[in-house]
Amino acid sequence: MAEPELIAVAAAYGLVLGSFLNVVIHRVPRQMSLLKPPSHCPACGELIRWWDNIPVLSWLLLRGRCRRCGARISLRYPAVELTTALLLVAVVARFGVSVPGAAAMVLGALLVTLALIDLEHFLLPDVLTLPGIAAGLLFSLANALVRPLDALIGAAVGAALPYAVIVLYRMVRGVEGMGLGDVKLLAMVGAFLGWQGALLTLCLGACAGALVGIALVLAGRGKADTELPFGTFLSAAALLVLFARAPLLALLGWGRW
Repeated sequence: MAEPELIAVAAAYGLVLGSFLNVVIHRVPRQMSLLKPPSHCPACGELIRWWDNIPVLSWLLLRGRCRRCGARISLRYPAVELTTALLLVAVVARFGVSVPGAAAMVLGALLVTLALIDLEHFLLPDVLTLPGIAAGLLFSLANALVRPLDALIGAAVGAALPYAVIVLYRMVRGVEGMGLGDVKLLAMVGAFLGWQGALLTLCLGACAGALVGIALVLAGRGKADTELPFGTFLSAAALLVLFARAPLLALLGWGRW
């Protein structure tokens, strides 16, 4: 298959996958089945016909509103579909159609889903992170993104570091600094990307969270103890590490480790 055709196919599959991720993002934190009921308007309950459920296009044609009741359809839906399409295109361009590419796509889909769930609900569901850890370890058996030993160490380091932060923060401040969901998320990242990937993700995520927190305080929209969705920052950092792991390691002088 020629490269332009491959990119087009990847984008199409990405749009469809993004549509499914929207279902996961909406239903999993609400403990709803992914299969029943079928797609429907949350406002009026009207079942969504297939022609109103075409990724991105249907949202544009409906002008972001339910056909029956006129309730607004969140911009998140086409945004996730487009993001997932771009993600799959980037995966194919970077890793090709291969086992590493499959691993990268699974990790990317999990990270997009977890980032948006945490952003809305301050929640990182075990039903996503724990199977994600298992998936990372299984992919390592095929030397997908890292070797099996690297994946095991990565999962252990990814879990141990944030858990140590939780314990120390609780001892010093008497409150939780982050949740156990962040521990499992970083363990998942380590299982896919190894201990170096887990460390990079934690460092970048912490820096991004700190910068956003400072910006909110300076803008008068937050305080020093304002809760932030740290899982969202970790997920974004992990996506960056997935595609730029080698340059980041070289920049930090970790490439020889």
